Amino acid sequence: MSVARHGDDTPSALRALASQIHPVFMTPPLAASWFGAVVAGEFQVSLGAVHMLAAFFAVYTAHVKDGYVDFHARGEDDDHPLTIAGCRLALVGAAVGFLAAVLAIGLLVGPVAALLTLPLWAIGFLHAPQLDTNVVGVTMGYPVGIALVMLGGYYVQTGTLSPAILGFAAVFLAVLSGVKIVDDETDYDYDSSIDKRTVAVLVGRARARALAQGLLALGALGVLWGAVSGLFPPAAPVAALVFLSVVLVARSAPAELATKLLVRGTYVFLALLIVAVWYRPLAPVGLPDVTALGPYTYLGTEVVFGAAALALLRYADAVGDAARTIVALYPVAYVWDWYTLEVGVFEIVTRTGVDLFGIPIEEHLFMVVVPALVIGLHETIRRLETAAAPQRASSPDPAKGAE
Repeated sequence: MSVARHGDDTPSALRALASQIHPVFMTPPLAASWFGAVVAGEFQVSLGAVHMLAAFFAVYTAHVKDGYVDFHARGEDDDHPLTIAGCRLALVGAAVGFLAAVLAIGLLVGPVAALLTLPLWAIGFLHAPQLDTNVVGVTMGYPVGIALVMLGGYYVQTGTLSPAILGFAAVFLAVLSGVKIVDDETDYDYDSSIDKRTVAVLVGRARARALAQGLLALGALGVLWGAVSGLFPPAAPVAALVFLSVVLVARSAPAELATKLLVRGTYVFLALLIVAVWYRPLAPVGLPDVTALGPYTYLGTEVVFGAAALALLRYADAVGDAARTIVALYPVAYVWDWYTLEVGVFEIVTRTGVDLFGIPIEEHLFMVVVPALVIGLHETIRRLETAAAPQRASSPDPAKGAE
């Protein structure tokens, strides 16, 4: 039985089997397993290693099955190092390795830990041709696997799940789904020709990229939510800010370059979160005291966000449009604000105490700053999208060139 398509000797067979270990896609699941252990706090290396092995065999299964389907079944790929028999041997070997790791987890930790790990193999084995033919499976198969690896890496150490690890899993589910949408955009032409239902094929490249950016921003925002609520360490938002800077750079790039940037940005994102969770560098400092300015706190925040709004409006050349909208909106906002304060819907504590026309002076500024910020963001996004459209249109399509 020949294992390798390019050679019948043992070294050729070993090289062919090893070729299915793809570092770019293999590293994140293994790192995610250890990330779950890091979030758990003190952890046993032996338990972490067993769970990491289970993740390895699950991803290896996905790589082999994907190559088998794309080359031997669909004829999509130009070459593949394994024969049909070699693919089947690799799948059996990976299944045996995965089953052994799951049994070890069940014996060392418990049946729930084993059940939490089992779906990893199912996702890997069914990746092609089942999951990659529908929009949910092709987009969320890998992200769901990463989220489950994080949960499992935590559970094998603690025997339970916590809100913190659930939050981190949700963050990476959103982030990686966004990255996958951009990645699928690189194969838009070919996927369209075979009716492969990716997000880009279903809604178009522009809408797919907008959805991806929304998911990436949602993941970063989730880190901020987690830090403010105390689930994540205070330094976690630093990782989100660094990742968002990569997202901003990648937003106008062609799909192939954007994918490379986002994948590497995700590595950095995870690494910085590991540092934040393990070392907790800002723990002695904590989150900033938002009442540090006393009665001028509310006013101070309005100055900061008002300056940001003005900068955005000037960049988008929309100061005049914003002024007209604010003038039209102000009377409605004033009546609404006065009424809610009058009936006691809310109370402003950190304010100067200066009232004007029956409401705090800070509320008058609020009714100017908020719409200005909304309009500034809207017009800035629209200007950036207008500027990015010609760049994308003039960039060569890597998927088209590959054909």
